[in-house]
Amino acid sequence: MSESTDTKRQLFTYEHDAGRLELLVRILYWILIGIVLWVYGIIAFICLFIQWFHILILGRRNEWLSNFAKGYLEYLVNVMSYTYIMTDTRPEIFPTPVRIYKE
Repeated sequence: MSESTDTKRQLFTYEHDAGRLELLVRILYWILIGIVLWVYGIIAFICLFIQWFHILILGRRNEWLSNFAKGYLEYLVNVMSYTYIMTDTRPEIFPTPVRIYKE
């Protein structure tokens, strides 16, 4: 991992202060994120379905299909801290590249 620790941010951390106005804005933001997740999830499911047949017939995975499903999961994890009211930091509505690591 060549990224410096300054650019990394833990997604699920406790924040004491919370904005009341942000709590109201969050409702509209939830709707937008939910729509994006719903559409992205349907397309990801189709990709996984195609991937299943690809593996069954050819005996190997398709990298593009795998990366698309990975992108969906990364976006889902990226917006979770906001949607579960853990932070007031708004994520992007549309998916942006995010890296998730297991320690």
